[in-house]
Amino acid sequence: MVAEEQQIQNDGPKPAYDHERLTTRYGFHTTANEIIEGVDLSGKRAVVTGGASGIGAETAKVLAGAGAEVTLAVRNVDAGRRVADDILKDHPGAKVSAAPLDLVDRGSVAKFVEAWSGPLHILVNNAGIMALPELHRSPEGWELQFATNYLGHFNLTLGLHDALATAAGARIVSVSSNGHRTSPIVFDDLHFERRAYEAWLAYGQSKTGNVLLAVEAGKRWADDGITANALMPGGIRTNLQRHQMENITPEIQEIFDNYPWKTLQEGAATSILLAASPLLDGITGRYFEDNNEAELTTDPDSDTGVRPHALDPNDATRLWDVATELLRS
Repeated sequence: MVAEEQQIQNDGPKPAYDHERLTTRYGFHTTANEIIEGVDLSGKRAVVTGGASGIGAETAKVLAGAGAEVTLAVRNVDAGRRVADDILKDHPGAKVSAAPLDLVDRGSVAKFVEAWSGPLHILVNNAGIMALPELHRSPEGWELQFATNYLGHFNLTLGLHDALATAAGARIVSVSSNGHRTSPIVFDDLHFERRAYEAWLAYGQSKTGNVLLAVEAGKRWADDGITANALMPGGIRTNLQRHQMENITPEIQEIFDNYPWKTLQEGAATSILLAASPLLDGITGRYFEDNNEAELTTDPDSDTGVRPHALDPNDATRLWDVATELLRS
């Protein structure tokens, strides 16, 4: 498969910048099952956050079907166990389980990390919330989308570093969104304490954070053999859009009716590419969409591509340091 598509020399993690854009023969409608074909993950261990529904559940199913031992890291353990049971029906003998994880609860993240033993080969930071119509805050006073989508995953990833480093060639998969285009990291007001809250700006900031997490982890942990990449999965009809469907306006309904939706299998495909495909061996610190590395763009009207602010190495380092201090407070 590698020879047919694109030969990539695996000389260790490659820099996030000054590189040729990685393209594959896959595209918008490629399914996760097509990506995983011929890949054997026996002996690999994976964690998928938000694995109780949507593309998280589909990602976990595909990884488990390829032989990985998969842990569904979920707030609702009963829902996670139901997903695990469904996976076992399709893949008898698969190794899949559910474990409690609330990304907004630092104690919950600490318990998950403490309970983990041994190497971790694949970490899929998939869970998230989107465009809360009103401002909500974590117990620390952090804006809830930033606290969940970025800070919670940063905390978890940092805690699992040693397990990732123990695995040979571990991969971090950071599920972002084209929503990152709406906002860079606003360092002087991360939590909307001075500016007026706007749902999509808050969501966009958190999704930019997801990309910057991959950029910085890819740089800091290259010597540990850890790679990290981010992705836009595409639009998939899941519970993620529940806030937009409440009291929906005709304008939003029209957008939803005309949006290029993907199936769950199509939506999980790019996550699987980053988590398991040999095409990504040694690739780090990049942003993908539709199973290809995204093009860098500054076009404000484009729904595709990655904006420069999401790949800014200085912002990536600064955000890492800021987040570290917040979690120490």
